[in-house]
Amino acid sequence: MKVLITGGGGFIGAWLARRLAGMGAAIRVFDLKDDRRLVRAVAGDAVADALDWHVGDVADAAAVRAAAQGCDRLIHLAALLTPACQADPVRGATVNLIGTLNLFEAARAHGIGTVLYMSSAAVFGPDDGTTPRPTTHYGAFKLACEGSARAYRADHGIASAGFRAFVVYGPGRDLGLTAGPSLACRAAAEGRDYTIPYSGPADYVFVGDLVEAFAATAARPPQGAAVYNVVGEQADAADVAAAIMRAAPGAAIRAEGPPLPVAADIAPGTLRDDYPEVPRTGLADGIARTIGFYRAA
Repeated sequence: MKVLITGGGGFIGAWLARRLAGMGAAIRVFDLKDDRRLVRAVAGDAVADALDWHVGDVADAAAVRAAAQGCDRLIHLAALLTPACQADPVRGATVNLIGTLNLFEAARAHGIGTVLYMSSAAVFGPDDGTTPRPTTHYGAFKLACEGSARAYRADHGIASAGFRAFVVYGPGRDLGLTAGPSLACRAAAEGRDYTIPYSGPADYVFVGDLVEAFAATAARPPQGAAVYNVVGEQADAADVAAAIMRAAPGAAIRAEGPPLPVAADIAPGTLRDDYPEVPRTGLADGIARTIGFYRAA
């Protein structure tokens, strides 16, 4: 199986490259630049060096189509996150929505039957974790991508799975509104103080669980246009800070700032019914593994 990962040089992409390489997949990465540092740190030199790396922008339809040629699965991770979409909504829509359409068009052009993509729990607003009603540009673009995925299934028979997760944490996460817990784990491992820049409850998903969801659907693709909530463990940001300090005494970790604009009690949905092999890592375990990674680095 040959897999294209857009945004493969980023946090989730690095962990996904590690997992897919372990499955024996050939991996092609499409990203804005050839920067393998994070893949190298997460997956090792052998995986990083073996990647077939294409440089380009997901907003460039021709470049995306060229990168997809010869692949069996398309995995779409490339995106601008909440702060960037807030700062420049037009650019956010160009990357997040038009970029996704370019992936589906590439699948259509090459007869690729499955697209797997990163959606977000940001499709939910702050008051309801069951009915999508986003209050951010980022969430609105992600919700539009889900609708377009259903349209490509109806119009062209392309199967897909989108994954909604709230706070994805783990080694290597350093960008986005919800990177705070991962950065706090790194700071604690290094004996530094850190303040998570938000407060209130959220759902926390360890990156390994999300990657297993992608791996499972790559191996056994859904038949329709599925959208799965990837649920981990709900916790208050202050409790996350306290858990980090318990795992790494000596650093002062706090949580301060406005709450996140997404409901914390996200409905679990059917992911683990359809793919029971997808794990659900507890927060204490995920924090310990993240801190351990940084201590060993």
